[in-house]
Amino acid sequence: MQTLSAKDLTLGYGDDVIIDDLNINIPKGEITVFIGSNGCGKSTLLRSLARLLKPKGGGVVLDGENIAKMGTKDVAKELSILPQGPATPDGLSVMELVKQGRHPYRGFLKQWSKEDENAVHNALDATNMLEFKDRPVDSLSGGQRQRAWIAMTLAQETDTILLDEPTTYLDMTHQIDVLDLLFDLNERDGRTVVMVLHDLNLACRYAHHIVAIKDKGIYAQGRPEEIVTCNLVHEVFQMKCDVTFDPMFGTPMCIPHGRGRCIFADKTGLQQTAAN
Repeated sequence: MQTLSAKDLTLGYGDDVIIDDLNINIPKGEITVFIGSNGCGKSTLLRSLARLLKPKGGGVVLDGENIAKMGTKDVAKELSILPQGPATPDGLSVMELVKQGRHPYRGFLKQWSKEDENAVHNALDATNMLEFKDRPVDSLSGGQRQRAWIAMTLAQETDTILLDEPTTYLDMTHQIDVLDLLFDLNERDGRTVVMVLHDLNLACRYAHHIVAIKDKGIYAQGRPEEIVTCNLVHEVFQMKCDVTFDPMFGTPMCIPHGRGRCIFADKTGLQQTAAN
């Protein structure tokens, strides 16, 4: 299983520096989640780890080699990335989409092989998308469509999967569905999963390792139960909260103070509302 790290990494767009002199080692075989406020550089960092963004300084190292010096197909055989809100060509079927994941293994004259066929079938099976393989991707629900894209990344057969906000635009049921799928892939196959999530409570529930980003660098990193505190939430998100424990999983759970209306139970057990 490969190693993925960043050394003295500086990233930005034009003259703007988004990430400055950052060092990080991605834990192998675990789920790592990047958290932070909007615009802090989470997605920028993820894109650089996949070699989609050229660093201003430093570099990304994959298995001891600077990723910038590796061939495109060589990188694609080692790690796959699912960007936020990928666009699907009209009429493309699920099967046709998932087959795109085999592109790194295809040469100009190489015929479609049994190995390719097995990889696509296994990816569809792992994501429970076999029954939808002939359906147009744009006819699927949001959760099904996200599973189809994840199946495409699985067809690449990489040890590391990078995902940028894979639950965006999904309702609560489909968010859990997608995150359960990624958790199962990690548990069953030992794949390294790195993703950006906005929901801190879901990040705490599913991550083995959390990286909180602030002020162009890493504010804190570690196990959710070790680093997620009221102080971290206040410093990283500028939000006051209480931190308790998820009653089902024992992971940290943040309860924002907020300024709206809250619900409480009176002595009769009836719910009432009051200004906070």
